[in-house]
Amino acid sequence: MSCPRLSVITITYNAAATLERTIESIERQTYQNIEYIIVDGASTDATMQIVARHSQIVAKAVSEPDNGLYDAMNKGLDLATGDYVWFVNAGDEIYKPETVAEMFAAAADADIYYGNTVMTDMDGHEIGDRRLKPPERLTWKSFRNGMLVSHQSFVARKAVCSHYDLKYRFSADFDWCINALKRSQSVCNTHLTLSRFLDGGITKHHIAAGLKERFGIMRKHYGLFTTILRHIPIGIKFFWFWATRGRF
Repeated sequence: MSCPRLSVITITYNAAATLERTIESIERQTYQNIEYIIVDGASTDATMQIVARHSQIVAKAVSEPDNGLYDAMNKGLDLATGDYVWFVNAGDEIYKPETVAEMFAAAADADIYYGNTVMTDMDGHEIGDRRLKPPERLTWKSFRNGMLVSHQSFVARKAVCSHYDLKYRFSADFDWCINALKRSQSVCNTHLTLSRFLDGGITKHHIAAGLKERFGIMRKHYGLFTTILRHIPIGIKFFWFWATRGRF
C-alpha cells in the first residue's frame, strides 16, 4: 500500500474557540490522500460557520444531536472510507505539516502507528509532554500500565477498529485502543511526536468517574489481581506527577 487513504475525524460541539487551529493543522499536511470528516453535535455557536469556511478541505460534515462523544465517534467511523482512521478532535492538532507523510514512511502497511503527544493550553501554547510515555514496543498488554499512548497519537487501520462501547461515558477510547491492538498483526512506533493535545478533556473533567471506568476496563482485559497490582505504581506516579508538575 504505497499511499494509503487516511480518514481524519474531528468531533465538535460548540467548538468555535478551538476548531480553526485543528482544521488548519490538517490543511497544512504535505500528505495528499486525506479524507477529513467533521461530526458535530448540533452546535449552537459558530462551529459550523467555521466548517463552511474550510469546505475545500472538509470532505464530509454532519451536524445533528448525538448521545455523547463516543456516539459521535462511532458516526465518524461509519462515515470514514479511508484505510486508516485518526481522531483529532476540536482543539487538538496534527503536530507539524510533514507528520502524516513521515508517519507512513516509518513503516509500510502497519495495522497501527503510534507516537508521542505534546500538551497545549487553550491558547495553543505547549505546556510539556504528556505524563505517560509511549513504550518502545506497544502491544495490547502495554495498557496494563495505563494508557501509555494518547488516543490523539494512535492511528489505526480501519479493519482492526470496532465501534466504541457506549456503556463507557469517559474511557471508551481506552477500551477501543486495547481492542484494536488485540486485532493487530503489526504495530509501528513512529518515534515521532504525532499530535498536540488540548489539556482538559472529558475524562479530566470527570476524573473519578473516568478512573473508575478505566479500572473496570483493565479488569475486563487483564483480570482483577493484575489490575490491582498494577495500580500501585500507577497511583504513585500519578500523584508524584501531579505534585511536581501541577497537572496530570
